[in-house]
Amino acid sequence: MQAQEKPAILKENLKVISQTEIAPKIFKMILTGQMVQEMKEGQFLHLRMPDPSKLLRRPISICDIDRKNRQVTIIYRVQGMGTDLLSQMEPGDFIDTMGPQGNGFDLSVVNKGDKALLIGGGIGVPPLYATAKALAQKGVQVTAVLGFANKDAVILEEEMKQVARVTVTTDDGSYGIKGYVSTVVDELTDDFAAIYSCGAPGMLKYVDEKFADHPHAYMSLEERMACGMGACYACVVHLKDSSEAANKRVCEDGPVFETGSVLV
Repeated sequence: MQAQEKPAILKENLKVISQTEIAPKIFKMILTGQMVQEMKEGQFLHLRMPDPSKLLRRPISICDIDRKNRQVTIIYRVQGMGTDLLSQMEPGDFIDTMGPQGNGFDLSVVNKGDKALLIGGGIGVPPLYATAKALAQKGVQVTAVLGFANKDAVILEEEMKQVARVTVTTDDGSYGIKGYVSTVVDELTDDFAAIYSCGAPGMLKYVDEKFADHPHAYMSLEERMACGMGACYACVVHLKDSSEAANKRVCEDGPVFETGSVLV
């Protein structure tokens, strides 16, 4: 992967512009602040929950970036008390935010006229939306295969269709094509210049194996974090081909890694 220059991690109280429940326990929040100007596709924000007893921040992927209006969209799932509190925040509230953090997707490897494949699963779809938009703006032909558990869990399909050719799969066949994303991806015959993916470990394992030898295939990993700055080593992943117990930190060295590089 091409080395990327990461901006310094900033800290700012971002203002909540809006919040909407777009699927059961899935919320879309739009925030505004100066740090939006520094954000890149594939990075994440580290949010302090609005409760002093919740000491650890929550890493939330960046879904959309509107630098002109200094607005960033995040989409997250309520999974515990912390994110439940986050879902109760209202327009006008402020949230203590560190970011943008991590290495984003490398979009420099594709050019106008190239084809790119995006593979997303569930709550791993949001960071791929900003990626799809940026690729489309470069003149890249984008194909997106998005997998969900069922019809009620489908998010961002219409938004994705504005910038990509989209196929949706559901595990139970209640919407789109029945099966996993592999059902569709295995049938694709296009020559893709780059692959970008984010989703559950099982899906990423499939992507890692199928595109292990692809020169520009990337996975965005989701991992529990503590400090979010690489100091605590709570979010390490191990290198795949190493004779030593070498590892990488998802927060600092990731969350994006090349296929074939780390154990997923």
